[in-house]
Amino acid sequence: MCGIVGLLAKTDDMRRELGQFVTPMFTCMAARGPDSGGLAVFRDPVDPPLARFSVYAPDRSYDWSRLDNSVGKLAASQNGNSFQVNPLENHAIVTAATDRDSFEAWLGEVDPSLYLISVGRSMDVFKDEGEPEEIARRYKFASMTGSHCVGHTRMATESAVTPVHSHPFTAGEDFCLVHNGSLSNPYMLRRKLEREGLKFDTDNDTEAACRYIEWRLQSGEELNDALQHAFRELDGFYTLLMATAEHLTLARDAFACKPAVVAETDQYVAVGSEFRSLAHLPDVDNANLFEPAPEEIYTWRV
Repeated sequence: MCGIVGLLAKTDDMRRELGQFVTPMFTCMAARGPDSGGLAVFRDPVDPPLARFSVYAPDRSYDWSRLDNSVGKLAASQNGNSFQVNPLENHAIVTAATDRDSFEAWLGEVDPSLYLISVGRSMDVFKDEGEPEEIARRYKFASMTGSHCVGHTRMATESAVTPVHSHPFTAGEDFCLVHNGSLSNPYMLRRKLEREGLKFDTDNDTEAACRYIEWRLQSGEELNDALQHAFRELDGFYTLLMATAEHLTLARDAFACKPAVVAETDQYVAVGSEFRSLAHLPDVDNANLFEPAPEEIYTWRV
């Protein structure tokens, strides 16, 4: 099962209301994935050398002031003095002028229980276990603004139900992926990538797909070329919805047995596992509505 949703806003009005429109899409897919859920939102980028770090704490009443009190330990690796923590229950978006390795090492010193979810200049990621409606309420999805977002509701079939195992999965910077389906060769991919020096956080099959595609991107390929390789390397059934700071991209396997539907108007591009997740969107009756073809790559630019 599992449910995927994505929304790209083409107008300023839609960007201001992005969360209001994507939240019903996300909660509607709870029937397909009641175990956990998450949302990646892309906003205006921070200026370099700043970066955005999405951090998760297992304790819902976590004292995020611990990060402010320990920022001196990070100062040596920073290229500037900017540091800001924006907590939202047991998630926080930390803005700092440092690189991923330095930030992750510092985070481990502050509190080893904290988990770094994502890094980038534009992307914030919120994910947790539990009912999607509760997750959306706790993290205030309806109030979020931005250019585009992707979400996922998970029905676990091949690995544990934890916040770390939930989607979206991320790799590199400002790249995330959500997946409906199942891969039969994730460990083969994992062994291949581990020989290249990549590290994994989970045994989830989606993480293998995410890190494989990002690995191809880091080798200098464009996303479309990376996905052409993925069509040959990924064995199984999948609908993949990916986002970067500049694009929303959708691809399905050769059999296309995992459902997906797209609606596009002058205001937005919307993707869902089922049409009912799109039915509330403005002017959807007049949208260009279609089912994506197998092994076709659909990309929309922000």
